[in-house]
Amino acid sequence: MRRTSVAATLVFAVCLGAGPAAADRACTVPLADWQPRNALQKKLEGEGWTVLSIRSDDGCYKVRATNTRGERLKAKYDPASLERIPRTPGDSDDD
Repeated sequence: MRRTSVAATLVFAVCLGAGPAAADRACTVPLADWQPRNALQKKLEGEGWTVLSIRSDDGCYKVRATNTRGERLKAKYDPASLERIPRTPGDSDDD
């Protein structure tokens, strides 16, 4: 029984340590490799979005936009590739 408890504690500790590290991997692009905000805006406008704001947040571009139907987009983008970064369960919608 004691081994199970120790093993569970170790697994829990490893998972806690991996959480922040996994979040840090999303946007670790050196500033020199960032594309300009204007490039992301043009990309999104080409997809039919109206960009409301683009700002840098945690090393990513954070975008707020709407489409032609008025649907809202809140997303993060890699500043080098301009690819959308998938949301994780712990992400907040707060600006």
